[in-house]
Amino acid sequence: FSTCNQPEKGKARQVLSSAALMDGQRGSLPMEYFVRREVLDEARLDEVGQKQTWSTKPSLGERVKESLRCSGQRLKQALLSWVPVLHWLPRYSIRENAVGDLISGCSVGIMHLPQEPGMAYALLASLPPVFGLYTSLYPVLVYFIFGTSRHVSLGTFAVISIMIGSVTERMAPDSNFVVNGTNGTETLDSCCSGRVQSPDSVRPTPSLTGLFQILLGVLRFGFVVTYLSEPLVRGYTTGSACHVCISQLKYLFGISPARFTGPLSLIYTLVDLCKLLPETKVPEVIVSVLALAVLIVVKELNACYRKKLPLPIPIELIVVIAATIITHFCDLGTQYKISVVGEIPSGLKAPLAPDVSLFPQIIGDTIAVAIVGYAINISLGKTFALKYGYKVDSNQELVALGLSNTIGGLFQCYSVTSSLSRSLVQESTGGKTQLAGVVSSIIVLVTVLKLGPLFEDLPKAVLSTIVLVNLKGMFKQFMDVPMLLKSNKVDLLVWLVTFTCTILLNLDLGLAVAIGFSMLTVIFRTQLPTYSILGNVSGTDLYLDTDAYQTAREIPGIKIFRSSATIYYTNAEMYLEALQEKSGIDVGKLLTEKKKRDSKLKRKQKKEKRQAQKEAKRAKKEAEKEQSGTALHMTVKPGYRLSNGRENWAYQHDTADSDSDMGSHGDDAIPAHPPHADEEKGMTCGSGTHSIILDISTTNFVDMVTVKTLKNIFRDFGQVDLDVYLAGGQACVVEQLETANFFSDVPKSKMFVTVHDAVLHILHKMGRADYLFVSTFAM
Repeated sequence: FSTCNQPEKGKARQVLSSAALMDGQRGSLPMEYFVRREVLDEARLDEVGQKQTWSTKPSLGERVKESLRCSGQRLKQALLSWVPVLHWLPRYSIRENAVGDLISGCSVGIMHLPQEPGMAYALLASLPPVFGLYTSLYPVLVYFIFGTSRHVSLGTFAVISIMIGSVTERMAPDSNFVVNGTNGTETLDSCCSGRVQSPDSVRPTPSLTGLFQILLGVLRFGFVVTYLSEPLVRGYTTGSACHVCISQLKYLFGISPARFTGPLSLIYTLVDLCKLLPETKVPEVIVSVLALAVLIVVKELNACYRKKLPLPIPIELIVVIAATIITHFCDLGTQYKISVVGEIPSGLKAPLAPDVSLFPQIIGDTIAVAIVGYAINISLGKTFALKYGYKVDSNQELVALGLSNTIGGLFQCYSVTSSLSRSLVQESTGGKTQLAGVVSSIIVLVTVLKLGPLFEDLPKAVLSTIVLVNLKGMFKQFMDVPMLLKSNKVDLLVWLVTFTCTILLNLDLGLAVAIGFSMLTVIFRTQLPTYSILGNVSGTDLYLDTDAYQTAREIPGIKIFRSSATIYYTNAEMYLEALQEKSGIDVGKLLTEKKKRDSKLKRKQKKEKRQAQKEAKRAKKEAEKEQSGTALHMTVKPGYRLSNGRENWAYQHDTADSDSDMGSHGDDAIPAHPPHADEEKGMTCGSGTHSIILDISTTNFVDMVTVKTLKNIFRDFGQVDLDVYLAGGQACVVEQLETANFFSDVPKSKMFVTVHDAVLHILHKMGRADYLFVSTFAM
């Protein structure tokens, strides 16, 4: 192989980009190459490439033995792998990272208090605001020890909060709204919610979620998140945002709708809200409108001047402090019946084990929470890792997230994941390591210990407006619809189905249906691939779809067929049907016609043979009547004609040779094949096709159905005198074909390295090498 400007023989092929091919242009790239080698089939390739016949992979027993081997070095590696803080903290650079981590930690800590996952998002989970503060503390410290991403800010996400809320509402009675007391079961009436949440019914959810994530991480199942495509995740989070929005409307209007569970519960809730609108509390609406106006205006200013501002204006914290002060000193809670947060106990509570008897009732919900939480966390983590050039271990992230949820569940936290807004703040304000999370946790800890009671007069409507304003990013995902409509209809369908199922079937069942539908689209795509007939681009060794490229021309007598997907059991039958349709060769019809021709030919041959035998016997009898020893001259009537269109024969022989000659001509007078048999064989197809090349370069595995289908193609097409070849098989596919004994029925010389090799072999075999000399030489 060499690059050159003027090769010694022929003409070098130009390097072509896809754009150049689509535009029909040449020479857009100055580089050319010239190749000269022998035509290679798989058997010859094994010799030239010196294919290894042994396996380089260790056996299962060896791998198990290696995994159980213990040494000091292996123990150290395992410890550093499972506890990443031991790896990076000793190498921590105070000079380079300390200031950035301190500033970003303070910024994120301030966001934790009013916004996410602090007091506001606790209401989404149908929990007292103090639960949100607990969730901002313990899981963050656990992730500091076991996490591998340096920039994500762990806490609660709106989607996770609403998923937890659906569980807690279903598990709790309807009379009160619990607030955590000394024994963990004390309750407090809630004027707006009319619902209760007991810590005992909260604790099993994050604990079981964490156990499930730890199990997946230990079993190295971090790849499961790959089954959640981006359109699925975005459609799901958009649907969840609708759940969040509707769940907060009751606080904005000061009404108390009934609680609904199960499919269509969101629709029933929305209908009930509309019915209760006449009961709207005007003071609640005024507070909500004022808070929304301030939040929207300042957030837009933050977005417009984000490059000029050293830190975003903490408008959520400012609004919370201002609303609390105004409500407290104006006594809005008593005079205008504005619903406030209420008692926020100070101090930390002792850990309590979850009630395992509740696990069977929430296992489906926790699996959904675990998968969605991990998907959000790992996607954010990998985004920042790619940007800053470090690696995030997907399996270790599962373990870290699982431990954060499990340990947090013991301290009255609910399930956590990464937050996009907080993570962006942590990254943009100079955060370099997980130490920024420790700083934010210290701020939350001070709030829990000393500052919590100061927010008891905070209106719930203000917290709801904070939630709604921060849903802006999720609602912007509706813009995915027109974009996907132009780019990919299947992804659009996944987005719409996921969104619809999330709205109608709730978050857990909706996610399950969405994943199932997404998997079906993958199956349908492989089951209904694009099939094409390839043609050669003049002057190159390229073979392209003749329907897509005008310069691609079919080679007379050769059909080159390719599928855009792997051939396996779901599409093997359609592959055979598409091959016959695209090539215009109906094997079944040709086999039937050939059988009829063969049967007719056999009948003709038998009839001719019997007729010839009769003539021979008659001639012999006439000869015996002549005198012995005289020369016999026998002439067959010239008017007699056999059914094959040839005139009968005349022959002479001596009496001495008559017996032997008669015997030899008796059975072999009619040739074994009719005249022009080779020409008839060449026209079996009718279209002039004599060879078929199956391009299997897109196939990455074969199963037994594939092997059987390929064998049947070679057998059936061979019966109608068509030669079949394989080309472009990957090494793993060739190995699988060998294991399945494919080459015991089909010679390996029928499989070529490239389509071009197969074409050159066929043309040389047909004596037509002058048609397509070597495209890189003379065309």
